[in-house]
Amino acid sequence: MITSTHNPKVQLARALLGRARERRKQDAFVVEGVRLAEEALASGWPIRFALHVPDLGARAQGLLGGLEAAGVEHLPVSTEVMQSISETETPQGVLAVLEQRQLRLPEALSFVLVLDSIRDPGNLGSLLRTAAAAGVQAVFLAPGTADAFAPKVVRSGMGAHFHLPIRDLDWDGIRRQVSGLQVFLADAQAATPCWQADFRPPLALIVGGEAEGATSAARALAREAVCIPMPGRAESLNAAAAGAILIYEVMRRRM
Repeated sequence: MITSTHNPKVQLARALLGRARERRKQDAFVVEGVRLAEEALASGWPIRFALHVPDLGARAQGLLGGLEAAGVEHLPVSTEVMQSISETETPQGVLAVLEQRQLRLPEALSFVLVLDSIRDPGNLGSLLRTAAAAGVQAVFLAPGTADAFAPKVVRSGMGAHFHLPIRDLDWDGIRRQVSGLQVFLADAQAATPCWQADFRPPLALIVGGEAEGATSAARALAREAVCIPMPGRAESLNAAAAGAILIYEVMRRRM
């Protein structure tokens, strides 16, 4: 059993959880909890190793059996060591270090999400989760957006990372990827309500940041801006809520 926080695997896990630079350098990230580790294993995602506390429930024991069958190294650590690593207040007793990889983009894109300066990790993770649930084909992260593999984003994404192609791109790269698509921008000041927009053709939907909205680069790329009507007294919706409404309106129009 690992009882020292100076163990190299423990130190690697802590570094990956704490620093985006380390995640990029190591091409790796961490998932915490049984459910996310199960999702990674079931999707065939490359897992470097897992750490776990000795006393685990039946579901977690089943996960360890699956890791062993897949040839993934899993090592017991003391409760104190797990607490020193974990980003959560109540660690679930299991974490895994995964390779970073890019899922293949579909040959023909008909519905993609572009996230412009979404800095809040919780909002980013929620948007990824919604996109995966609604059948968005890919998500492009514009400059200024949070790291998709940061711990809070991964937790909020609830497994979306294992099924949804995600790309960090500059605006030139995004422009190339959405070439041929109708590009819509979510804009609270737009004149066109989202209920009246034609979301049936192949499209890209841009959702801007929480504080300042869409950047000038996003506005230059968009061909049409749409708003979400708000007859009540709220001034705005957060990015995760606005994105979810628009994503599902696109899906509804295509049913």
